[in-house]
Amino acid sequence: MGIYESSSRAGRPSLRPAHYLLLGFAGAILLGAVLLWLPVSTNGTSIPFVDALFTSTSAVCVTGLIVVDTGTKFTLFGQIVILVLIQMGGLGIMTFTVFFMILLGKRISFKGRVAIHDSFSHSPFTNFSGMLKAIFILAFGIEALGALGLTLCFARDFPLKQAIYSAVFHSISAFCNAGFSLFSDSLVRYQNSIPVNIIFMLLIVLGGLGFLVLIDLPALFDKKRKLSLHAKVVLITTGLLILGGAIFIFVAEYAGQLAPLPWRGKILASFFQSVTPRTAGFNTLDYARLTNATLFFTLFLMFVGASPGSCGGGIKTSTFSVLILLVWRRIHGHRRVSILQRTLPQEVTDRVIVISFLAFVTVFAATMILLISEGWGLPSGKERLHLINILFEVVSAFGTVGLSTGITSTLSAFAKVVLVVVMYVGRVGPATVAFSMRPQEEEHFQYAEEHTMVG
Repeated sequence: MGIYESSSRAGRPSLRPAHYLLLGFAGAILLGAVLLWLPVSTNGTSIPFVDALFTSTSAVCVTGLIVVDTGTKFTLFGQIVILVLIQMGGLGIMTFTVFFMILLGKRISFKGRVAIHDSFSHSPFTNFSGMLKAIFILAFGIEALGALGLTLCFARDFPLKQAIYSAVFHSISAFCNAGFSLFSDSLVRYQNSIPVNIIFMLLIVLGGLGFLVLIDLPALFDKKRKLSLHAKVVLITTGLLILGGAIFIFVAEYAGQLAPLPWRGKILASFFQSVTPRTAGFNTLDYARLTNATLFFTLFLMFVGASPGSCGGGIKTSTFSVLILLVWRRIHGHRRVSILQRTLPQEVTDRVIVISFLAFVTVFAATMILLISEGWGLPSGKERLHLINILFEVVSAFGTVGLSTGITSTLSAFAKVVLVVVMYVGRVGPATVAFSMRPQEEEHFQYAEEHTMVG
């Protein structure tokens, strides 16, 4: 059965909505890898296929980790391929597929609708085509405004055509939380520019809030409408993480990389480095020179990531909030989780536990594998530096962030393949991967109870 209605054939296992998401992303990644591998995509010699696969995965999963410089190694054709992959990955492969099916007058199957629903919505919706149109209008509208603002900024430094192209590329990359940049230093050259920093931060935050939250935002200014519980949780958590992160980074880097900057630059850099781990991947400071405290705190921000139904990755802001409340409530003897005068269903808290555990296992396993594969021949005394670099790379890949301490291009082919898997799992969600492999029939029995000591 496809994404549109078709007759099922007996004897064939039926695909679940989760399978559509997994196969859609995998197909786009492989197609992108082949296109980027072609000689027409690169300047000079073609890149190895593993590098093309890594770049394609990073683009589709809107990560931003790179093994070659995007602005110099790839031709205009290669850059446009990357940009299309970013746009498709940011909005979701399934979203584009279903949108074009609607335009062609195809009838969308129930499973196709469920797949889109799981990607963007926290509650059932009735106007399916209307929601998809709203998503595309919002995405392209915000990207267009961002491109206009960045064109005005970049026109001071580049010819008009180059400024427009760079503005469009970076606006899409920022809103989709991809982190790909045409500048070899990312945005370090603009660390003191107020308009460039503000535009990028707005694009990153809006892209990371989730489309259902963006659609719900007008309720903030309309007394007749009420924000949904999901929107409230996402907005509060996002605001606290950005403000708390900026304060922490300002303190941790005050005597470090922030020292030579004017006060304007200090404040801008602190906020930007707090916003970019929302899975964007741009940077205005050199991450290879940040203090261990800043790197460690950035690990936390990247692991949390953006919000559900957005262009970003991580365990998501709402998952983090519910997990904190779950622990707090259980410590105080309450079985159910209440938030903002609402009680969450048990299935939501159960899913939060599963997502958090699977995310931890994914990061732990990938880090262990890379520590072993990349640790041979390390000089004595550099093992701990190697640990923080590898851990940072893995969490950045899982959170689809794209920040790096500079070791990505030096990794072995095996390590790049491992990170490809981590980026893929981080984008589609570890729970989606796990649930796609569970049996379709649930168990209708249970064993006798017996206690065991825990804690």
